[in-house]
Amino acid sequence: MERWLFSVDKFFTLLFGALFIPIFEFFYGKGEVVIYTMTALTFFNVMDWISGTRSAKKDNTYASKYGIDGIFRSLFILMLPAGGHLMDMITGVPGVFFGTLSFGVLYQLIQSMTANSIRAGWGQWVPEWLLVKLTEWVKEEIETKISRSSKRKKDLEGK
Repeated sequence: MERWLFSVDKFFTLLFGALFIPIFEFFYGKGEVVIYTMTALTFFNVMDWISGTRSAKKDNTYASKYGIDGIFRSLFILMLPAGGHLMDMITGVPGVFFGTLSFGVLYQLIQSMTANSIRAGWGQWVPEWLLVKLTEWVKEEIETKISRSSKRKKDLEGK
């Protein structure tokens, strides 16, 4: 028992849990729905990073500066639901702002991930009828990404 209490690796694990869980619950709230929502946001955020990196490498517009900006964008995205929860606490409404911001961001992340995946050429593994529907759904997002990609390519060639 004494060895377990004073083990350094276990101490840091306990300390992390003792600090992280209350901070997480303060910012995002309690409950399984909150945990699943934030896990889904994190999951699709990572999928968006992966697909965005691959599509940028494919069209030779990848730049580390843009990748670093993506980290800050991701932190911002993951903090929006926290702001929603805090607004819920201020107004006394149960989960309205949290849910609105969380699922609005989730919708945008899935749309961005889908557009990046199509740009990366991964649409070949999706049935054609579904790819047509997905492409219609993300058409504006794809056009925006292609426009931004073309501008970055011109900027890279100009330097």
